[in-house]
Amino acid sequence: MATYADVLQYLSSLDYPAEKDDVVREAEREGAPPDVLRALRALPPVDYANGNEVARSASIEAAPEVGPAQRARQARDTRHQRVSQHLRSI
Repeated sequence: MATYADVLQYLSSLDYPAEKDDVVREAEREGAPPDVLRALRALPPVDYANGNEVARSASIEAAPEVGPAQRARQARDTRHQRVSQHLRSI
């Protein structure tokens, strides 16, 4: 799966603002791998102000070093207090 760094690597010479088609074309020209191109082709058809905006909008793994099991463990371990519970302890 593509990462933020992967997306930014293949768009480093693109002039912004840029449309989705320009982003995809630049990545193809730079020889981006299929997973990066797939993520960029799934972008919403809007103008992008910079590479970070493209990376945030792309369907990519934000933190690939964190596996599904670790994400599940973090979700279980995170204690979510409701506002009313929080106010009771004040």
